[in-house]
Amino acid sequence: MDKRIGNLFKGDKVIWMVFFFLCMISIIEVFSASSNLTYKSNSFFMPMLKHSGMLLVGFIVAVVTMNVPCRYFKLATPFLILISFGLLVWVIIGGESINGANRVIQIGSTTFQPSEIAKGTTILCVAQILSAMQTDEGTEKNAFKYIIIVTLLMAIPIMLENLSTAALLCLVVFLMMIIGQVPWRQLGKLVGVVLLGLVMIYAFVMLVGKDTDKEHPELSKTEKIQKDQEDKEDKGFIAKMFHRADTWKARIDKFSDDKEVSPKDFDLRNNTQVAYANIAIVSSNIIGRGPGNSEERDFLPQAYSDFIFAIIIEEMGLLGASFVVFLYIVLLFRTARIARRCENNFPAFLAMGLALLLVVQATFNMMVAVGFVPVTGQPLPLISRGGTSTIINCAYIGAILSVSRTAKVNPDIAPEDKTDQATA
Repeated sequence: MDKRIGNLFKGDKVIWMVFFFLCMISIIEVFSASSNLTYKSNSFFMPMLKHSGMLLVGFIVAVVTMNVPCRYFKLATPFLILISFGLLVWVIIGGESINGANRVIQIGSTTFQPSEIAKGTTILCVAQILSAMQTDEGTEKNAFKYIIIVTLLMAIPIMLENLSTAALLCLVVFLMMIIGQVPWRQLGKLVGVVLLGLVMIYAFVMLVGKDTDKEHPELSKTEKIQKDQEDKEDKGFIAKMFHRADTWKARIDKFSDDKEVSPKDFDLRNNTQVAYANIAIVSSNIIGRGPGNSEERDFLPQAYSDFIFAIIIEEMGLLGASFVVFLYIVLLFRTARIARRCENNFPAFLAMGLALLLVVQATFNMMVAVGFVPVTGQPLPLISRGGTSTIINCAYIGAILSVSRTAKVNPDIAPEDKTDQATA
């Protein structure tokens, strides 16, 4: 029996422990934060059972991915590029709208989010380019243009409907280029171009976008989403593509508005997410209310998804929230240790890229929950309730475990690291 369990949990044991704890926290907190779903489904346990079932599917995907030798991931790259780009175009043209944006494809009774696969595909491509064009002095100069082409191919279709996801992906690719020792001169030029692009995008959004909250303060959030959808249908094709400028402008206006508002004058109807997230954090009283005792979950939209970290703080206090942060830090640094042991560059870059993708997204989500950055709509990886994102994130963990299990060990590493690889 012990041997069978050991065969099942092959790979790095620390990564497995982090994965286990994140999943356990996810089940507890999603169960607690799903009061609205419980009311709609008229079933106390159904939302938790569905989420637990999704995590079970994700666990199976992680195990299957872990048992695929990491060198075989390269073979899937051409197919994943074609599939990812095709699905991204499909979701723009005929995808289902969620909160005013075409982000999912309806398949029967389930929905599928192509951007999740596109992110992993981009990381896989960049890892191959960096590994194939490595020299003793770093990455060849020509690698830079290939990385930019691949990244833009995926990021631009994503950006039209989900700017924050595209920005997150580009940031992770940039960090991978730093790790891959792409020449600093090229990275410096890229930073300059990006800053110029951000200024142009900001100007475009502020000029073209409409802040519905200011123009129609009497409407509720649901009514505003419905109005935006009707306006989108009345516009031409080009205008439809950039309809998200309205949402981006509204978020920028809200975040940049530093005017102090008294509690009695605060507009809860149009600032629901930020308001109740702040209330949840403040009412935690440092020690937390205890698992299952959240009060703001009944009022906070997306309490089980985008703002689940606020519920974690409310219920588990600063200690529990710090533990969640600690798990992501362990995931990143343990993956870095796995990457350092690799003899070949490809598995090292792949593992680091996937770990960065998970940790950077988690950082975005937590910063939104505590009000450090504008609302972005990024779920907390492996904790938030989700479908495609949950399964794909589990596949990322499986790929990291595959690297820890099957990548060749560098003969020049320290003896203790060799011991880790042997026991993993």
